[in-house]
Amino acid sequence: MSNYGFAPYVSVAEKKAKSLKALSKLRAKNNDLQPITLDGQTLAKSWWGKAWNLNLESYADYSNRIARGRSYVRNNAVLDLKITKGEVKSLVQGSSRKPYTVTVQIDKLSKEKWNKVIALCNHRIDSLEQLVGGSFPKELEALFKEKEYGLFPSPQEIHFDCSCPDWASMCKHVAAVLYGIGARLDMNPMLFFELSDIDSMELVKKSMEKKLENMLKNADKKSERKIADTDVFDIFGI
Repeated sequence: MSNYGFAPYVSVAEKKAKSLKALSKLRAKNNDLQPITLDGQTLAKSWWGKAWNLNLESYADYSNRIARGRSYVRNNAVLDLKITKGEVKSLVQGSSRKPYTVTVQIDKLSKEKWNKVIALCNHRIDSLEQLVGGSFPKELEALFKEKEYGLFPSPQEIHFDCSCPDWASMCKHVAAVLYGIGARLDMNPMLFFELSDIDSMELVKKSMEKKLENMLKNADKKSERKIADTDVFDIFGI
């Protein structure tokens, strides 16, 4: 039967079955796989996952391509996704028998951006403590969503590569991995700091120093003291 040049239709059930079969086969050789498995069809449920996805979708560079990855995530096609400092390594099941290898790299924060982040965190020590503890304080939204200096990466700061033959700058397998990162942040928000190569405790420490400087300034005192790592958390009871 002719498909008039189009690929034959494959049902969602068949796609999921193919992904599960591929995952089972891979696990026979490597038990360290970390697949993306959704609870239902929702791509992300927490603030972290939703905000990550919305940030990606807000860029015109991605708007026409990234939606292609949603069904791949929902069909369990992301067979492995591991986040390390500045990099994501993933395996995505596509139309071929062998999964494709996808790599996503995130640029490290520039010094200018880091200083701006510290300024945004000023007077928000309690909120930062919550952040490091794994919850998200609403008042820190600007720290992530601010377009020029926020912590979420821009398209220019995201670099990716896929072993598939698709010529597009962002193939559907890369798009699936980008959504997969959002799903992973649902489970462990602190992985965001790992991916961005940000020391979350250093962020708190620098912000504490800023607060102390302001306290001394308001008291008409001058000090060039730098807070030692061993002292900083005792000062503010963290």
